[in-house]
Amino acid sequence: MDYKQDLITTIHDFDCDLEFLETRLTELTQSNPTAVLIPALYSELERPALGQICDHLKDCAFVQTVVICLYADSLQQYAQAVQFFSVLPQKTYVIWENGPTISQTLENLKEKGLDLLKYKGKGRAVWLGLGVASLEAHAIALHDADITTYDRSYPLKLLYPLLEKEFGIAFNKAYYARLGHYPRSLYGRVTRLFVAPLLTSLTDLLGDRNYLRYLHAFRYPLSGEFALTHDLALQTRIPGNWGLEIGLLSEVYRNLAHRRISQIDLGVFEHKHQQLGTSDQSGLQKMCRDILGSVLRTLTETEQVVLTKDHIHALQVKFRRSAQDYAHQYFIDASVNNLHFDRHQEEVTIETFEKIILDGGEAYVTDPRSSQIPAWTRALAVMPDLREQLREAAILDAAEVKALPLPVTAPQAVHHK
Repeated sequence: MDYKQDLITTIHDFDCDLEFLETRLTELTQSNPTAVLIPALYSELERPALGQICDHLKDCAFVQTVVICLYADSLQQYAQAVQFFSVLPQKTYVIWENGPTISQTLENLKEKGLDLLKYKGKGRAVWLGLGVASLEAHAIALHDADITTYDRSYPLKLLYPLLEKEFGIAFNKAYYARLGHYPRSLYGRVTRLFVAPLLTSLTDLLGDRNYLRYLHAFRYPLSGEFALTHDLALQTRIPGNWGLEIGLLSEVYRNLAHRRISQIDLGVFEHKHQQLGTSDQSGLQKMCRDILGSVLRTLTETEQVVLTKDHIHALQVKFRRSAQDYAHQYFIDASVNNLHFDRHQEEVTIETFEKIILDGGEAYVTDPRSSQIPAWTRALAVMPDLREQLREAAILDAAEVKALPLPVTAPQAVHHK
């Protein structure tokens, strides 16, 4: 194994002793408790993945608090979610992020001069959840609700490096192999066919920039699974668009010394797949456009790069060549490992992403403004007890639906053996 000097620490899994890690982490949490944060749509409750996640979380003695930040369309849906998560033995908060109580709390914040109601989607859910989780925990692990390969090793591996004080880690990011099973094939299109060639092309165009080396150091920069300390959670601006993962890495780059950042191997990983989208305002195309804006903006902020439309045109040309080179490498990998590989569809995807380089890049040059939710430290300067208010709102909302005579039939979890 080549332990080369890199910008971040990579934690390899050489068939690690999970029982030892679990015992050690459980011991460490007696003085430094942990939380797991799961942003979720109500529709996730109707799929088997979230039920399996709950089944595994029930066995995680090293997790003291679970925070679910839920988007639900009705009181009935929220009530079903509260019942669904009632099986968890941990202290559990189900935040109805678009419900009337939370909305009123954010309206009060807006009246004091800070408007967070304009932010929607996963970014706001993560922001709300981090606020509540940081009241309870020293370290917080975040992951999505659609992971079909989930087991207790995921939160265990994410949280452990943050609690072992001599490691000095404050942010830990997951990496993994994205392999589909039916048929066996390569997934992770945005990482493989957009982010990797984009970073290579930008390095070729702009030279060896520290920020680009930093992003290149992550083996799966778009993974939605990470853990961070509660103080970092309060200091970090959360991207309010589809570029959340890259945007968050950019924030960590600004806020932490590289030696306090790590990535860890979760093995083989599978979750639901996004559609490519019909325009650059939907699906994976929207994600790529937001990622591009985040990367270009951080280059300007941290590397003093002044970008013009000429840069964008050159980047488009370099991106096409780089993406085709990557596609050829993936073809070889797939062939050697007997994986299904549609070379034509890979090329079609590259052509779609290439258009985003031009359109999204020119849009950034014209209007480089960001879509970032202010850090919690700013919100607390406006309303010092905001986190406590949000936690109390979750408690009151849950108590209210438990007391109502609603015909609640929660979606049935699929239990693992």
